[in-house]
Amino acid sequence: MKVLIVYDTVSPMRLTAKVAETIGGALKENGIEVVSFFVKDVDKAIVKDYDCLVAGAPTIYFRASKGIMQFLDDLPSRKFSGKLAAAFDTQLQSRFSGSAVKGIEGKLKDLGFKLVTAPLIAYVEGKMNQMQLKEGELEKAKNWGQAVAEALSK
Repeated sequence: MKVLIVYDTVSPMRLTAKVAETIGGALKENGIEVVSFFVKDVDKAIVKDYDCLVAGAPTIYFRASKGIMQFLDDLPSRKFSGKLAAAFDTQLQSRFSGSAVKGIEGKLKDLGFKLVTAPLIAYVEGKMNQMQLKEGELEKAKNWGQAVAEALSK
């Protein structure tokens, strides 16, 4: 099983990148081959070479970051039938924060991917340019990565 993780991260603290790295580590611990890319560094042509795409981004102004949505929009439509996917985001814990995973999951489904598990939402806290992951969120990301690994092994 080969998994491609593509993530966007926008803060100087690279919080979404930390979540992506934690997920990748959990997948590797479960014997899954993983490659991870910052969204601006990935070649879209390689997506077809993987069994599963894990896509993640911060929630910005109630939706997924432009970077991850542009990446998904640029993928060839309906070419991923039978491929697996999962989504994650980082966001403030507020009913007013919106959700990146809704947009990411919707786009993945439109592209033909089958979602293997519920999305991961990793919560952040703090003031602008001083954000941090809330306590326990990296552990939650690790557990989610393990759940993705279990779903992929079925």
